[in-house]
Amino acid sequence: MRADAARNLTAVLQAGARLLAEDPGTSMAAIAAAAGVDRTTVHRRFANREALLGAVFQAKLDSAERVLDEARLTEAPVQVALHRYVEGIVPVSREWPVDTRRMMQKDPGSRVRREEQSARLDAFVRRAVDEGFLRADTDAAWARAVLDGLVDAVAHRFPAVDPPQAADLVAATLLNGLGAA
Repeated sequence: MRADAARNLTAVLQAGARLLAEDPGTSMAAIAAAAGVDRTTVHRRFANREALLGAVFQAKLDSAERVLDEARLTEAPVQVALHRYVEGIVPVSREWPVDTRRMMQKDPGSRVRREEQSARLDAFVRRAVDEGFLRADTDAAWARAVLDGLVDAVAHRFPAVDPPQAADLVAATLLNGLGAA
């Protein structure tokens, strides 16, 4: 793919992710305008909004997969892996703000990929419990929900917080709580 075509595709996917997250009915013309390309450029690559949305979902999953791999959730020390994961996934969440639940409903292939990624995080949280980084009586499903909620909050409600600081905040909150103990 030519460099300009690759830039255009990235611009269309990113504009599509942002606009479709805000309004699932956003027109292809609006996405093209936001991406700075002609509408025919978008239609040449994507037959319709659903095809574009599917490509956005795949881009989000690809980015999340890279973050999970780079975090080394099974090999790195828990605190290091947690920090790497959060520092990497916050920009992914910001760049690809489309709703993962919607993604899983629309595309069975995406659902399978997302479930595999989720299983990796579940195993990491169980590891954190098993290695004593979370209290032994901590329900791993609850801890995972808290981790997801913290990541979502820092990514979307606190966009000015840079990824390293976001990772510090999430890790401290998850591993130490907010109590003054």
